[in-house]
Amino acid sequence: MTATASNRTYIITGAGSGIGLATAELLRERGATVVGVDLKGADVQADLGSTEGRRAAAEAALAAAGGTVDAVIACAGISAPIPLTASVNFFGVTEFLEHLAPSLAKSASPRAAVVSSMASLQPNSTEQVEAMLAGDETRAVEIGAALAEQGPESGYLNYPSSKRALSRWVRRESISPRYAGAGIPLNAVAPGTVISAMTAAMLATPEGRAMVDAAVPMPLNGHSDAVVIAKLLAWLTSEENTHTTGQTIYIDGGADATLRGDDIWN
Repeated sequence: MTATASNRTYIITGAGSGIGLATAELLRERGATVVGVDLKGADVQADLGSTEGRRAAAEAALAAAGGTVDAVIACAGISAPIPLTASVNFFGVTEFLEHLAPSLAKSASPRAAVVSSMASLQPNSTEQVEAMLAGDETRAVEIGAALAEQGPESGYLNYPSSKRALSRWVRRESISPRYAGAGIPLNAVAPGTVISAMTAAMLATPEGRAMVDAAVPMPLNGHSDAVVIAKLLAWLTSEENTHTTGQTIYIDGGADATLRGDDIWN
């Protein structure tokens, strides 16, 4: 799965660390121009937790890219048991992409990909998912705050809810005039456990690793490095991908197959 990225311009959110950083580094190694967006450690410093921040981030990133972009990869996300998780993980992806879609459509080979998660298959708040899909951030945050007030376990539902909504949004939007109509494949990747700053504390002890592995069993090669996810994102946003769209691809060492088995169509 090696695709050239030379002469292509990418905008990547979450490029300061983890999967976003690995993807930015990989694409630069392949000859691409990359504009990274993050709270810190990126070309464009921006806060994707608010509507104003998303608009400003998109405008600044497009300006840094010279006004043209061939692909957008949205990796920014947090996993805290607070409503900000819903704002960043869902609206920080969808609104950011919507701001860039008109410019992206001008590319000869436009592509877009986002980072969902294996957590999209975990228990979630149906009410919060529906609020996000309805574009009602105020309501989604209210629901998320109520969950957080019940304690960390309930507050954590902000994370799988945001990822479930994101995967459903990708499926809906991928066939819309904005994306399919403009020749833009739109997909999500759903990592299992990735070795990163976000997971370091959980994986630091035998008890933590056992808890993580019970929730996300990965029989094929275990926990993955961020570059593993980066390589899939690079292909999905390459000129080679002309027909894969609307998919959430579980790049999870077999966790999905382990947890859901072979009957996923009912």
